Amino acid sequence: MPNHLIGENSPYLLQHAHNPVEWHPWSDEALRKARDRNVPVLLSIGYAACHWCHVMERESFEDEATAALMNEHFVCIKVDREERPDLDSIYMQATQAMTGQGGWPMTVFLTPAGEPFFAGTYYPPEDRHGMPSFRRVLLGIADAWKNRKDSVSRTAEQMRELYAASGERARATGRLHEELFTRATATLRVQYERRFGGFGGAPKFPPTMTLDFLLREWARTGDEDALAMVTHTFRRMARGGIYDQVGGGFARYSVDAYWLVPHFEKMLYDNALLVRLGVHLWQATGDAEFRRLSEETLGWVSREMTSPEGGFYSSLDADSEGHEGRYYTWDAAELDRLLGADAALLRAYWGVTPEGNFEGRNILFVPHDPEAVAAAHHVTLPELRTAVERGVRLLADVRERRIRPALDDKSLAAWNGLMLRAVAEAARAFDDDGLRALAMRNGEFLLRELMRDGRVFRSYKNGVAKIPGFLEDHAAVALGLLSLHALTLERRWLDQARALADTVLAQFWDDDARAFFDTAHDAERLVARPRDVSDNATPSGTSLAVELLLVLGDVFGDTTYTERASHVLESLAEPMAQHPTAFGHALGAADLSIRGAIEVAIIGSAADTRTGELTRAVGETYVPSLILAGGEAHDDIPLLAGRGSAVPTAFVCRASACDRPTSDVVELRDQLQRAARVATAT
Repeated sequence: MPNHLIGENSPYLLQHAHNPVEWHPWSDEALRKARDRNVPVLLSIGYAACHWCHVMERESFEDEATAALMNEHFVCIKVDREERPDLDSIYMQATQAMTGQGGWPMTVFLTPAGEPFFAGTYYPPEDRHGMPSFRRVLLGIADAWKNRKDSVSRTAEQMRELYAASGERARATGRLHEELFTRATATLRVQYERRFGGFGGAPKFPPTMTLDFLLREWARTGDEDALAMVTHTFRRMARGGIYDQVGGGFARYSVDAYWLVPHFEKMLYDNALLVRLGVHLWQATGDAEFRRLSEETLGWVSREMTSPEGGFYSSLDADSEGHEGRYYTWDAAELDRLLGADAALLRAYWGVTPEGNFEGRNILFVPHDPEAVAAAHHVTLPELRTAVERGVRLLADVRERRIRPALDDKSLAAWNGLMLRAVAEAARAFDDDGLRALAMRNGEFLLRELMRDGRVFRSYKNGVAKIPGFLEDHAAVALGLLSLHALTLERRWLDQARALADTVLAQFWDDDARAFFDTAHDAERLVARPRDVSDNATPSGTSLAVELLLVLGDVFGDTTYTERASHVLESLAEPMAQHPTAFGHALGAADLSIRGAIEVAIIGSAADTRTGELTRAVGETYVPSLILAGGEAHDDIPLLAGRGSAVPTAFVCRASACDRPTSDVVELRDQLQRAARVATAT
């Protein structure tokens, strides 16, 4: 018999709808039930692609005896962290404070008022490796609730004090000055792992936003070491097992320091950020490998992660056939049989061995430079590339006949905004009509299905948009719409982005705290109002909002936007300098604030081929902190005002100074290449 999750839309919640646990979705009704029964709440937070969430479900939530204990002593609530990042943030803060670490599944015990008093993550079914069994934890918490209420109350009070800090007024921690970037870069140089790339040891997560900041540093200052850190890390990731060598797309992270063995789940947001970085690297270096990786990943997005309505799905699971990574790994003999005459060459290229590199099977990766593999096998590099492409087609066909990992087919606004931005920038850089169409379909989907009256909804599935959007949703979608304006030069995308920026200020800015909160003023009241300013797996809502306001403040000449954004950056100045890996996106916004935008206005009809030539020239060039606007001249848009022209014309400006207006593509490229260094603060 199904539990109370059966009516939910989230694939993760529906996975648990037939557990013997009497799960409830998060609701006032569930909390009221805990009050009426005078029992604590057992809150379990996870997500559909989470491997250890599945493990704990199989071991504990599907076990009748464990479920009976849960139902007897608790009101049990299940939350999809992707739908409710506010709840995830609030209770992750408590989990980290109580245990010194966090992760999913997250297991938190609450008072009926929603106050946490005990927390952990995964618990095994039996005592193991110093971890208590889940049943022992359940009985211990139930006993504490009945017989040691004073201890429960003390812990809940400590958590209230912890949460109170989130409402404190934000104050400047340092100056917005060039020194900020010097200090941040010096810190990253020390932390950089020069053999395999990235920062620190295992496990390794793609440090995408930090790499994007370092690429800006190279463009601004000519720091070749900064560029080397970016290219080396991106190439090592792309040649590792963390990248799907057959189907395209990056896994969530590597469990080792070598980027070899991934945690096999594929998340939309990781790939959005990595594609955008790959596009920027191709613009900066012209390296064909970076372009190929970006195009392959976008091929995966278009093929497997796009709904008929034009929305982007959330994730692919790590597991299939009951095993992590089964879909992606290969037996050496199987490969010999499939690849035929190419087998020896491709075994060497993909690092295949009889014993394998993962549970007796092979994760495909590229352990050696392709040039060396080609030379050792007496083929040219183009011949090797042709063989790899042939092998990929063969293996992709075989893999399609395997049981696929589960798909989380909800569309989340923030993640769609991030991917829209990546697709639109790739379409502009590669001059790709297919990507242009993909970006346009997604933009129309967001306007049609996830936006109402200037507000964004968080999640969409099966024709239903639900949950009021958070700060990250509004800001990421608005930035995605701005990228559509840069791609199409259509005014409507610019206007929609500005409407969302006004909502950001009206609903998420707090005058008393002088800061952005992650939930709106009219959102559900929880035990705390979350305010997370660090860039973790995704850019924080705060850093996205700051970038949005800086861009629109520049385009529309609105000092309210820029003053709010500058104040937030001043409150983060010292943390950004000291902990740059936690503020990669914020550092990019700081670059825009301190060093200024490189403004490019292209005046001309989007239907005119000469306009297209100018926009292609911009798309092929890496320009940090680029603000591109265009179309017809509009007097109500300062960046476009007074710039009418008989022929399509580009205007390149920075630091309140402009180059000579030009309709010549070669001259425009020269102006763009000079612009970044000229804009560097001194």
